[in-house]
Amino acid sequence: MKSQKYIDLSHNTIRDGIITYKGLPAPIICDDLSREKSRKHYEEGIEFQIGKIEMVSNTGTYIDVPFHRYVNGKDLSETSIDKMADLERIIVHIDKNKKEIDEDVFYDLAMEGKAVLIHTGWDQYWNTDQYFENHPYLTEKAAQYLMDKRASLVGIDSVNIDDTSGKGRPVHTTLLGREILIVEHLCN
Repeated sequence: MKSQKYIDLSHNTIRDGIITYKGLPAPIICDDLSREKSRKHYEEGIEFQIGKIEMVSNTGTYIDVPFHRYVNGKDLSETSIDKMADLERIIVHIDKNKKEIDEDVFYDLAMEGKAVLIHTGWDQYWNTDQYFENHPYLTEKAAQYLMDKRASLVGIDSVNIDDTSGKGRPVHTTLLGREILIVEHLCN
């Protein structure tokens, strides 16, 4: 049997109060039932802790499915695991000074059915104010090219795959409209 190596691409430390997307509420992580309070429900010497986590789905590293953008799009429960796991992948390294990522960086890449992971180095600013300002993003032309070349999933190591300085979200619109999944806040 072939041994597989998995690489965790997530910012996996989510803690109470951390801001991972400006303007959205921070997660609340606490006890719903503490060990001390649980003792009154059980025999002597028996206690339990039941945790409570309240957070928006855009906390930390996450995957966007079509329903995120489209009311009739598939939600996570309707998205098969093979659309997001164990995919053949292409890692595209972007110059650290480049903020606007156009389609030319994807030329000559065979992307059909693959995860296209965009490494900009922006994850180094995770959990800092700089992370949210002037982050790298894809252009609408880049999204159109990825769609035309039939990528299965597109991920980026910044706060958003779209330019957040305006109100439009053409990359989300284009990719999710064709059921191409998006992953944001990647690392490693």
